Amino acid sequence: MITRRLLLLTAAIAVIGANSLTLSPIAASVAVAFPGRSAADVMTAAAFYGLATAASALLLAAVADRIGAERALVRALWVLCVSLGLAALAPALWVLIAAQALAGVAAGMALPAIYTLTAQVAAKGRESETLSFVLTGWTLSLVVGVGLAALLTDLLHWRAVFVVLALSALALAFGVARCGEWGSVVRSGAPTSPLTALRVPGVPVVLVNVAAYMTAFYGLYTYLGPYLGEVMQFPVSFSGLAIAVYGVGFGVAAPLGRWVDRHETGTVACLVFAGLIVVYLGLAAVAALPLLLLVLCLGWGVGNHLGLNLLLRRLGELDSAQRGAIMGLYSAITYLCVFAGALLYRPIFAHHGFAACAWASAMLVLPALGWALGQWRRKQTALE
Repeated sequence: MITRRLLLLTAAIAVIGANSLTLSPIAASVAVAFPGRSAADVMTAAAFYGLATAASALLLAAVADRIGAERALVRALWVLCVSLGLAALAPALWVLIAAQALAGVAAGMALPAIYTLTAQVAAKGRESETLSFVLTGWTLSLVVGVGLAALLTDLLHWRAVFVVLALSALALAFGVARCGEWGSVVRSGAPTSPLTALRVPGVPVVLVNVAAYMTAFYGLYTYLGPYLGEVMQFPVSFSGLAIAVYGVGFGVAAPLGRWVDRHETGTVACLVFAGLIVVYLGLAAVAALPLLLLVLCLGWGVGNHLGLNLLLRRLGELDSAQRGAIMGLYSAITYLCVFAGALLYRPIFAHHGFAACAWASAMLVLPALGWALGQWRRKQTALE
């Protein structure tokens, strides 16, 4: 059942995701406002946003365990509103960079709180379905947010994009606050931290899988555009279409969360991760065939959604009193993998091409498949 709280959490992800994704397509327009600056200079703000998000998720996410995830989310949305307002008014590029860094601090605190609240409000037996719905916020940010940002930039000004995002964050802060108590588990004893979260049995193993899984995604995603544009000589619109198709696949996978809930998790995880490996190998095989590449981008989105759902669900089940700190570790690793993927895949792409990158991604999903097989075997042993 879709509730007001789930809609607020989904919208919060959409706003955060839109801010992180929209700077790239409007960078050239932003650069015009700062004489002597290029689009590449503007993208420095995106780099600082990513680093600040990772640092914040690592150091501040545990605040949710001490004050309640809903209060942490409200505070993070207030900071996000201020930072986006500052970005809209930025008189110089360094102010925009500072504003995006502050937005990263807010995002690093907000995302773990959102995932924590999703686990809290999910009905028993519908955990994956609920998480799938909230994760569609990323699809909204990718498919809708980026398009609206480009449209607002063309019709009004790039500063209007940040004004709209700031007002959205403000509205969400009031919306979350007016929902009252969300049933957060507040840790009354020793404060949580990344170290206490890492001591929870099962967390390190899942986080290793998250690191490999996210590196596989971001590494290939980073070089999809350069491959299509520079190597295949396709127009920019085709690169945008491939990314949009991926986003649609990620979104249409949401109803499959109900299917995940109805079957044994270990079995589903084996099927999902094995299927994702097949998709990556398929992308390597059909890299030179544009239509088949688009079809597999759709499957890539579906598989990535389900795999992300399973990893997040498992992390949320391990210790309810430390969900904030655990989800903070997850978010920190995710944003660090943005840099790791781009760095590690660069020599692969330069010397061996896109197909080799896709093959490398398939290999990086193998640890998750091995973990899923281990979970399935333990379940089968327990039944015997």
